[in-house]
Amino acid sequence: MSPPPGDRIRSGNRLALRIAVLGGFAVALFAILFFRLWNLQVIDGDSYLAEAQNNRTREYRVLAPRGDILDRDGNVLVDNRTSLALVVDTSKLPEDEAEANAELKELGGLVGISLHKVKRTIREEEEVAAGAPVTLRRDVGYDLVYYLEENQRRFPGVQVQRIFVRDYPDASRAAHLLGTVGEVSEEELEENRYTGLQAGDEVGQGGVEETYDRFLRGEPGTTRVQVNAFGQPTPGGQLVSKPPAPGDNLQLSIDPKVQEAGEGALGSYPSNPSAFVTMDVNSGEILGMGSYPTYDPTVFTKPMTQAQYDEYRADPEWAPLTNRVTESHYPTGSTFKMLTALAALEGGVVTPSTTIVDNGSIEVAGQRFQNAGNQAYGSLSMVRAMQVSSDVYFYELGREMNQTDLLQNWAERLGISHPTGIDLPGEAEGLVPSKEWRDQLFAEGGTERPWAVGDNIQLATGQGDLQTDPLQMAVAYAALANGGRLVTPHVGMELEDAFGRVLKEFDPPAQREVKIDQATRDVIMQGLHDSAQTPEGTSYPVFGGFPIPVAGKTGTAQRTPHDDQAWYVVLAPYPNPRIVTVVTIEEGGFGAETAAPAALMILEAYFHKQATAVGGETVAE
Repeated sequence: MSPPPGDRIRSGNRLALRIAVLGGFAVALFAILFFRLWNLQVIDGDSYLAEAQNNRTREYRVLAPRGDILDRDGNVLVDNRTSLALVVDTSKLPEDEAEANAELKELGGLVGISLHKVKRTIREEEEVAAGAPVTLRRDVGYDLVYYLEENQRRFPGVQVQRIFVRDYPDASRAAHLLGTVGEVSEEELEENRYTGLQAGDEVGQGGVEETYDRFLRGEPGTTRVQVNAFGQPTPGGQLVSKPPAPGDNLQLSIDPKVQEAGEGALGSYPSNPSAFVTMDVNSGEILGMGSYPTYDPTVFTKPMTQAQYDEYRADPEWAPLTNRVTESHYPTGSTFKMLTALAALEGGVVTPSTTIVDNGSIEVAGQRFQNAGNQAYGSLSMVRAMQVSSDVYFYELGREMNQTDLLQNWAERLGISHPTGIDLPGEAEGLVPSKEWRDQLFAEGGTERPWAVGDNIQLATGQGDLQTDPLQMAVAYAALANGGRLVTPHVGMELEDAFGRVLKEFDPPAQREVKIDQATRDVIMQGLHDSAQTPEGTSYPVFGGFPIPVAGKTGTAQRTPHDDQAWYVVLAPYPNPRIVTVVTIEEGGFGAETAAPAALMILEAYFHKQATAVGGETVAE
């Protein structure tokens, strides 16, 4: 029996509705798919095309070679050599620890490094520069390069890179002055001066490498290459290349003969830390600077762990990385008497003809102050007191100036205890002790007593709490020599491009002018000259026969708990000096016995003279 007509109609309507719903759904799906395809191909097509093309290319950063560093004669002090370095991108190691260790063990075996050392190197380098590729070994051979190319799938993230490495033709020559190069740290990357750098890039660390880093560094380039599905470069796949721009060359003011002589002189006392500096008194150009013990910067061209670096700082007394010219804190002994004489004469405490009787000692507040060796020189004026280096004469000046800050003011005006502004990082300040300073220290519980007259007496002869360094003393003596101009010492002289064209010259202005009466200058210079080259002068046995007239001063500083420290400061030629040389030798005893002979070697090199003082007579060599 057939269904009623009404049921057939209702059944047909439901079927039609279902077909319509399904058809509408299908149309909607096709519309969505069409819109998505249209969006991918038309709206976002360019970006996806770029991504697809990027999957076929790789961009590599090409580091620029740093500029050379030259002495004033154009001799190379630092340049570059190329090296192959084994580099690991740790982010591409297997996630499974056992698989990663197996790969690292095999990789270490290729270059003779144990798995323990490989993992330690990765850990310690990542502490310094997290996320940066880790250099396992530099100076690897080409055999390793070929092997890794043939087995690239087994060592993902491992490659051999051609890099530039700093080269030092003269090993440790001027090491403290030059500085080193190392990977930029995370903290440094946050500094404005390192904007644009990436983890793994190298920057100057210390010395002129750090000060002039922005000039020496250069600009990196890029190379884009086409790769296959495995990420391997295809033959002839280089697409575009932007060559790196090499850094500028830096020429220093260093005189090679002075530098060699100075370092040789310090090396004559291999058991004594020491330092020297030679400077042009008018321009502030540093002609030579050295600190002993020194180090070979080449060791820093290889990957170094923190533990290895710490070995260089293990002994704070020996401290081979410390530049004692600019980073030390020393009393100066009698070389400070020049400043005492200047303060007393300019302050009207004495005149050039004022006499003080030296009976060998004075007693103040129950404390006895005496000359070295218990010598007594009788009635002395300023020139004679400088000649024989009478402590009693300067003790009396210190006592007379105790009620004022005259001595402290003049010392600070000539740069003692203040950074000189030299173009080297890490310069120390220092201390000129005063009543205000000690009384404040006493109030804070930092010392057992307040200021006393004995403190000023000690300061007058460069003793007590005085803290300064050879460079500050060089600047102070230079100001005496040039009539009161406090020069700004500097080692950078000029920048040159690869073709030797001068791009920039460095000639920093003087820090300030200090008014020094010409008569005062002449008296002090006469006393210094007599001290060096007249028979009763303290350094006459050393400089008495030197054919160039000079003005010099010995110093023997007490530095508890160490033995006496030797100093010598010399201006040459006299009476219108061009250079000042300062030498100090820790535990070197009397200045005339060690520091003065070292200074003589430097002056012989500067003046191209071959003469030795023997009992005040010149013997040609």
